[in-house]
Amino acid sequence: MIKVLITGVAGFVGSNLADKLIKEGGYKVIGIDNLAYGVKEQVPDEVEFHKADIRDNSIYPLFQNSDFVFHLAAKNCISDCQLDPVETAEVNVAGTVNVLEASKRGGVKKIIYAESSALYEGSNMLPTPESDVKPESFYSISKFSTMYFAEAYRKYFGLESTALRYFCVYGPRQDYRRTIPPLFSSFIINILRNKKPIIYGTGEKRRDFIHVDDINDFHIQCMTDERTTGKVFNLGSGINYSVNEIYKIIAELLQSNQLPIYKPDLPGEAFANLADISSAKELGWSPKINLEQGLKSSIEFLRMEIAKGNVA
Repeated sequence: MIKVLITGVAGFVGSNLADKLIKEGGYKVIGIDNLAYGVKEQVPDEVEFHKADIRDNSIYPLFQNSDFVFHLAAKNCISDCQLDPVETAEVNVAGTVNVLEASKRGGVKKIIYAESSALYEGSNMLPTPESDVKPESFYSISKFSTMYFAEAYRKYFGLESTALRYFCVYGPRQDYRRTIPPLFSSFIINILRNKKPIIYGTGEKRRDFIHVDDINDFHIQCMTDERTTGKVFNLGSGINYSVNEIYKIIAELLQSNQLPIYKPDLPGEAFANLADISSAKELGWSPKINLEQGLKSSIEFLRMEIAKGNVA
C-alpha cells in the first residue's frame, strides 16, 4: 500500500482528503493534528491518527517510510494572524520547516504543501498568474517564506515538492468555528438559525471559490504526475463572485428573505481575487463542481451540524 501522511488531518481540507484516499483504496493514511483548529470526529476511523504538533520533533518517527506527505496544517485565519504574528510565524514557518525536516529524515518521496492565494494580496493583475506574488498580511508573508524553505530542501537534500495556492475553498466541514467564520458557513448558519448574517464592507469584494472535492482531485494527481514536481499551481475556479452575489444565491437556495447587516471592512484583505488556473488545466485538471451544486453540499452539512447541536 502507498503510505500517505497528512498534517492537519482533522481540518477541513485534510479530513476530506483522508476520506477520498480511503475510498479510493490502496493507501495507508497517517494523520497528524494538534486539534487547535481541527475536529477529531472529522477524521475517518481508518486513519492512524496522532494528536501532535507540527512544531515538535516528536513527529519525526511518524514520517518514517512515508511515500507522500500532504502538509495542510497551518494557522490560517487572516484576522487572527494579524493579531498574533509571533504564533503565525511559529506555526506556519517553523512548523513547516519541521515538517520538511521530518520528511527528509523519513525518506519521503514528495511533499505536497499548501501555500495560499493570499500571496497575491498586493497584485492588481486579474486573473492572477503564479508569478505575480505580492504578499502583504502576516499570514501571506508566513506562507511566502515556506516556498523558499521548500526550495532549499529540494536543492540541498533532494526532497521533491509541489506547492498549491488554494483560492477560497468551500464545502462540507469548512471551519465555521473561526473567530470570523468563512463566508459561506457564516451566511448559511445565520440564515438557517433565522439570524441576520454579517457582511464586512460594502459586499462588493469579489472572490474565486473552489469546492474541496476539486482541490482533492488535484492532490491525488500530484502524487503520480511527475509534471507537478517542483512546481506551484493556483487552484481556483477561474470565476469570481461578489459577496453580495454569494449572499443572494445562498438566500435563494434557502428560500430566505433575511437581509444582512453591513459592518466596517476587515483590514488586510484584498478587494478581489481571481485565479489564473491555466497551469493546472494544462495538466488535464479542471473544476467539476459548479457553485450551486457545491453550495447544496455545504448547506446539507451545516443543517446536520445544527441538528447535532455542534453549532454554538
